[in-house]
Amino acid sequence: MKFTPAKPPLTGETFDSLAARLAERNEPAFRAKQILDWLYKKRAKSWDEMTSLPKALRMWLAETFDLLPAALVLNKQSADVTDKLLLELRDGSLIETVIIRVPQEGVGLDHSRKTICISTQVGCAMGCVFCASGLAGLKRDLSAGEIVAQLLQVCQIEDARTPRAHAELASFDNIVVMGMGEPLANYDALIRALTIVNAGWGLGFGARRITISTSGLVPKILKLAEEPLGFRLAISLHGATDAIRERIMPVNKAYPLAKLIPAVRAFAEKHGRMVTLEFILIAEVNDALEQAEKLRDIARDLHAHVNLIPYNTVAGLPWQRPSITRQERFAEVLRRARISVTLRREKGHDIDAACGQLRLRTERTGEMTVT
Repeated sequence: MKFTPAKPPLTGETFDSLAARLAERNEPAFRAKQILDWLYKKRAKSWDEMTSLPKALRMWLAETFDLLPAALVLNKQSADVTDKLLLELRDGSLIETVIIRVPQEGVGLDHSRKTICISTQVGCAMGCVFCASGLAGLKRDLSAGEIVAQLLQVCQIEDARTPRAHAELASFDNIVVMGMGEPLANYDALIRALTIVNAGWGLGFGARRITISTSGLVPKILKLAEEPLGFRLAISLHGATDAIRERIMPVNKAYPLAKLIPAVRAFAEKHGRMVTLEFILIAEVNDALEQAEKLRDIARDLHAHVNLIPYNTVAGLPWQRPSITRQERFAEVLRRARISVTLRREKGHDIDAACGQLRLRTERTGEMTVT
């Protein structure tokens, strides 16, 4: 499912592809670097701001490319300093991007560490029963340019909050591809987008600070292991046995644990770095100590970090989060085995921070206001 825009986004062009288009106009090779510098380093918001370019070239660019294909329509700010951005694409589709701030001791909020969670699809086809992203099904894949545009929107927001250091192109510290959609189901656009983000002529953002999450598409995990850029990998496990995973994640029928775990091991061995196992704790579903023990064994086998995430309730779905006591007991099983584990505390619940919630509620109510 793809959308063909009237004009391709500039944010989807690589240096080589842009240089090739310019060569067709007999433009000198250095123009490609100038244009990409205006986009990523100077954060130009209009073609007219690109004052070092001839007017005729600026007119051609405006006729040929879409400068930024994702418009901010809503910025909901949580009491816990999490921001959820609702972005509208050219076909009217809505996607979500989240800014997660972690204040550092002794410095102000404006100097907090920031992780950006980006989306790769409009909706999702994976059918995980606890997730709001897929309630309306999959509408379409995002293009590489639409994926990159989310990060430029964040840069513009953060630039306005705090003047950025001249040495830093990006206004954030980490990227997690854990928003709406299954990233590896949109593999080619994802890799092109992250290549642009990583490149020196792009945002110059290190691959080791980019984590790609998947519900378990085994062939694509193995393909990702062969990519030259060393991205990090997170597995949305959410069940430590096939019985539990199949109950809540249909993908497990095609790729059960007996296929998934060897693929994850192959990725970790190829890149020599720790994989993360994401595990949403859902009351009376996967929060029993037996699940904790099975998860412990998987994490020990893979030498993986475990990220325990208490469930963010979603309107219209019956699932609930376990009590804090039950969460702690689950985590303690892992800690006793010296498994690297993080038990997250709630972030952004007051702004519909679970994946797909804000988009779904906005589409149902029709309320969109930039704040």
